[in-house]
Amino acid sequence: MLFLLGIVISFYYLNKSAIKIDDKTFVSLLMEKSNAHQSSKEDSIFKNIVLDFINHYQNPASLLVSNYTNNTTKTKKTAAIKDSKKKEDPPLDPLIYIYNSHQTEQYKPSDFLEFSINPTVMMADYILEDIFLKNNLKSIVEEGNIEDILNKNNWKYASSYKASRSLMEQAKITYPTLEYFIDVHRDSLSRDKTTIELNGKSYAKTIFLIGLENPNYQKNLEFTTKINNKLDEKYPGLSKGIYQKGGEGVNGVYNQDFSPTTILIEIGGEENTTTEVLNSTLAFAECFMEVIKTNEG
Repeated sequence: MLFLLGIVISFYYLNKSAIKIDDKTFVSLLMEKSNAHQSSKEDSIFKNIVLDFINHYQNPASLLVSNYTNNTTKTKKTAAIKDSKKKEDPPLDPLIYIYNSHQTEQYKPSDFLEFSINPTVMMADYILEDIFLKNNLKSIVEEGNIEDILNKNNWKYASSYKASRSLMEQAKITYPTLEYFIDVHRDSLSRDKTTIELNGKSYAKTIFLIGLENPNYQKNLEFTTKINNKLDEKYPGLSKGIYQKGGEGVNGVYNQDFSPTTILIEIGGEENTTTEVLNSTLAFAECFMEVIKTNEG
């Protein structure tokens, strides 16, 4: 319960201070304060905490500094958020590249609606980055703006994969150590088709997409299958499997010709909550790391 209060207070303070709460800042606080074991029941408690807090407290900053933190270093993260627009130096030799061909796909905003937070698929990017780093795997999240590239080239939305391809190519030139490429999306199906309960926790279902127009798609399929099999083993029912897509009217490649270890994963849908996306992203990260550690020997 206290970690929920910590999240509430932090976001309220940031919002009142007119500090932009973007996906990266949001995940930074979420990962710091959450033990990733909150249940769906706690989601319903969350909104009541938010409303009670706003109704009864006028100085959330003082509470953040004193009552709801654990040690004297607890406020450093919040103080540093004011400088969050300063881009951190990426690792010199990253192994994993995380990006979104469709950066603006959003999840359900109601959990944090009071703070004008509309989490996008980039939320999952930063969760992955955080987990990989804690497991000694260096990664970078692509923050180049797809929409800007589309507008600059007078391309339509359907050219999003062409836009993300340009960013991938530049990243590979800048960081030749990159070997794994993860394109994170979300589905557009209704909640009943994108949600599952496992061991008392609610998850956003995942699905992998393989383009059949890639002449080397078999290698991508083999790599993706290893990850999907791990998910099936550890989290039965979480993955909806691997959707192989090709033919007239579809992209059919999805930049997977760029590398045999390029994958496209959809995590949940537009009606899934941030908690569900967090749970599923952690599950995917666990399985992904097991696979690539085997690949890396």
